[in-house]
Amino acid sequence: MEVILLGTGGPRPDPRRMATTTLIRLGEENILFDAGRGVMVQLHKAGVPLGAINTVFLTHHHFDHIGDLYDVMLNSWMHGRKDDLRIYGPPDTERLVNTLITQVYDKDIAWRDQGEPTFGGWKPVVATDIIPGPVLDTGRWKISAELVSHGDGLDMSPAFLARWMCLGFRFEAEGKVIAISGDTVPCPGLERLAQGADLLVQCCFLATPEITNDHFRRLAKYTLACGDTVGKVAAKAGVKKLALTHHRPRTDDSMLNALLADVRRDYAGPVVLGEDLTRIEV
Repeated sequence: MEVILLGTGGPRPDPRRMATTTLIRLGEENILFDAGRGVMVQLHKAGVPLGAINTVFLTHHHFDHIGDLYDVMLNSWMHGRKDDLRIYGPPDTERLVNTLITQVYDKDIAWRDQGEPTFGGWKPVVATDIIPGPVLDTGRWKISAELVSHGDGLDMSPAFLARWMCLGFRFEAEGKVIAISGDTVPCPGLERLAQGADLLVQCCFLATPEITNDHFRRLAKYTLACGDTVGKVAAKAGVKKLALTHHRPRTDDSMLNALLADVRRDYAGPVVLGEDLTRIEV
């Protein structure tokens, strides 16, 4: 079993990083978590057959996590996907996917379906809205979701918050556990999904020296875990290995070193400072 950090950046364009997307490879199966900027190019660079993507789990609906979902849908088909593409995500995932198929890319799909017979006809995309709890058990692997806190304390309307959900995932196979944090700050859901994990792939946006103004202090408190808390989370959960992702765009690598030093003050296990296309054996 292998994890590939396809993208380790965020919403702002960064020439060094694509948007946060993670792949689990289990034998011939390829399970994708989120579908951010550049996902299909990164899969190609990683040597993953594009037609072999059949399952996608979405943590939430920020554009840096779903911006290239359409590319996964179309290019997996154009590169030989024979089975349904199954997409699981928080409520509104089904509506979002159906909108892409029927209102945004409907002409493109019809043109290729009818005019390019070598593609073998459109292969369906099936989206399912999920909530925290058990999600899927294939007999070979199983996955559950936890509700995590991503912006829940910000000043947003009750109407918006009623529609907002961010998930983290706990993937179990071959006696191993991989936890995907989603975008979150420390919270009970993150603690549960990370408990005893062989690998925690954790958002970690800022080093402590970068938390220098009210905006960044609010971000570290309510939106994205940073160097001041990530090591504490991993240590408390007994995580065996920690991979850091969802980094702020930087031109100065000294802040990445500061981020690593932050985490290592609290967590004694192995730490992978995620770069795009990093491969991690589990």
